[in-house]
Amino acid sequence: MDLTPENKAHIDSLDYEQLLRGWRQTPAGDPWFQGETGEYWSARMRDLRAEPGGHERHVAASKAIGW
Repeated sequence: MDLTPENKAHIDSLDYEQLLRGWRQTPAGDPWFQGETGEYWSARMRDLRAEPGGHERHVAASKAIGW
């Protein structure tokens, strides 16, 4: 999917747990995880995880999701 300003704004509005939940629980082949939009989703998660406290945020989100 092409990365539109609306898609970028939506992805930017999600916190790490919401991003991770979407990444893990959305069925394979969903357009949000393909093309430019999928690349941006992945990059956003990577950037948030690289921030101070990002690893701990990832672990907490993973435990909250339960997987």
